[in-house]
Amino acid sequence: MLTAFTAGLLLITISELGDKTFFIAVILAMHHPRRLVFVGVTAALAAMTILSVLFGQAVSLLPKVYIHYAEIALFIAFGIKLLYDASKMSATSDPEVVEEAEAAVKKADLELPKQKTPLGIVIEAFILTFMAEWGDRTQIATIALAAGNNPIGVTIGAILGHAICAAIAVIGGKMIAGRISERQITFVGGCLFLVFGVVAAIEGA
Repeated sequence: MLTAFTAGLLLITISELGDKTFFIAVILAMHHPRRLVFVGVTAALAAMTILSVLFGQAVSLLPKVYIHYAEIALFIAFGIKLLYDASKMSATSDPEVVEEAEAAVKKADLELPKQKTPLGIVIEAFILTFMAEWGDRTQIATIALAAGNNPIGVTIGAILGHAICAAIAVIGGKMIAGRISERQITFVGGCLFLVFGVVAAIEGA
């Protein structure tokens, strides 16, 4: 359980910093009370984590040998892709990610009432974050982790990792957003995925 917790925590914390959901939280926190944005964002990420873990548990019903090799292949493929992406990035935040986050928030603001209640702000943060996280690499990685590791450990670790990133985004996101090196974070994330792939291979040997 401790191994699953640590893997979930590290994987999510590193992967989510500078991600689209991170910048959505940053932008929302600049216009709404931080605590409401934090609640909405964290609730969405927790819900996504639980769904991913449940899906991972369903996948774990497949023959263990297939799950084992699929887990190794997935982590290594993600690792290689992230390292390749990092080599193509600039030293600062990826402008495309920021622009996508801004566009998502603007679209929601146009569709929702201008006078937002506290519940309305929480719901907006929840929906925007949930939709942005759906199909993201961290969701797929969480499914893979849950398929081959303790589901409770993965769930707690992943939710804590998401909460840490959400707190950083809403508290100091505006100040650090321009200083985040997407290339360095992506590089570290790629290395982390490769390490998980190697560990999975060694444990199954």
